[in-house]
This record gives sequence, structure tokens and C-alpha cells, in this order.
Amino acid sequence: MTSVPKYWSKAKKHLSKKDKMLSKLIKRYQSPSETILTTRRDIFYSLCKSIIGQQISVAAANSVFFRFQKKCKNKINAKTVSKLTFSQLKSCGLSRQKVFGIKSLAKQTIEKTFNPKLILKMTDEEAIDYLSNLRQIGRWSAEMILLFTYNRSNIWPIQDIGLLRAISKNYKKKYLPPEKFVKLLKKRFTPYCSVATWYLWRSIDPEPIQY
Repeated sequence: MTSVPKYWSKAKKHLSKKDKMLSKLIKRYQSPSETILTTRRDIFYSLCKSIIGQQISVAAANSVFFRFQKKCKNKINAKTVSKLTFSQLKSCGLSRQKVFGIKSLAKQTIEKTFNPKLILKMTDEEAIDYLSNLRQIGRWSAEMILLFTYNRSNIWPIQDIGLLRAISKNYKKKYLPPEKFVKLLKKRFTPYCSVATWYLWRSIDPEPIQY
């Protein structure tokens, strides 16, 4: 895990001036342990976790991932995963599609048809398109990778139910919040939408989110 992204302090000051509600959230969660957007800097690990966590509860995802990690003998990398059989992966509690997704990711990583290093030079949208070419990875998963693995500063994942719930709760809007209002917030929070997203998530979750 890494420490706070370099832009974090500057982002907090910027957002506090731009938005009263966010200013309150930033003050509420201001201890060091609360303000860290952590990352493993391990995209293969993060992509596996993303695929496993799709369309199931956090508790269920953690349970499946624990079994997956154990099956990999705590070495979650392309080489290890490629050696596991379909049945072995499915026994972790993974659906057929998720097994196909993880096996495909391992194959593309080994064959270097997927090259994470290219993402460093891409814009957010270019990176989202590139990651979305992977099996089982859509826009939401790609945005989570950019936010948590690459610590991109301006990710605004409007497909994320948690973010939409947090907007509705904090800004006294009906669920789902109006698209026009969500776009207004994006404009207000740019170039630090990732930080705004983290604090909005934090307002509805008992613990800081990690990915």
C-alpha cells in the first residue's frame, strides 16, 4: 500500500472552497487514517479483485477472493493463475464468466497483448477504452482501476451505485439524483473528482474503501 497521493492536500483545499457539503465531509474525516486513498500498484491483482467483486455483495466478494488467494498460494499473478484449472478457479465460488475473465486476463498478460505500462501515457478516456477491451471489464471496473491502482485524480464514476447514493444523501436529492445535477458536480469538482468521490463514498461506508 502507498501513502496519500501527492495531489490530496491541494485537492482538499480546492474542494473545500468549491463546495460547502464536501468541506464538511473533509473536516469530518480528517484524521490521517481517514484520508488515505490506498493502492497496491498491482494491476493484475486489482483486475482479478474487480472481476471477482462484480454483481455480488462486499462480504461475498471478500469470501470468494480469500478462497481465490488461497488457491493461488498468496501469489496472485498471471503465471500462477494460468496454471490453475477451470475447475480449481470455479471451486473458489466464481461463475463461469468470471473464470473465463480471469483466465483470459492471465493469458493476455503473459502474451503481452495487454500491456499495463501503456496506460501511464494515456488520458483517462483512452485508458478506460483500453481496459474495457479486457474480458469482464467494463467502464465501471476500468474507472475503479484508474482511481485505486493508478490514483488518477479526476475519476467520476457515475455508474457507481455508492456514489449516486452518497450524492442523494448529502445533497438531499431523490435517488437517483438528476443527471444534470451529477454533471454539475463533476464540473465543480474537476480536476479532483476522485477525491470528491472518495469523501462521498466515505460518508456512507463505515470504513475507508480499498480496492
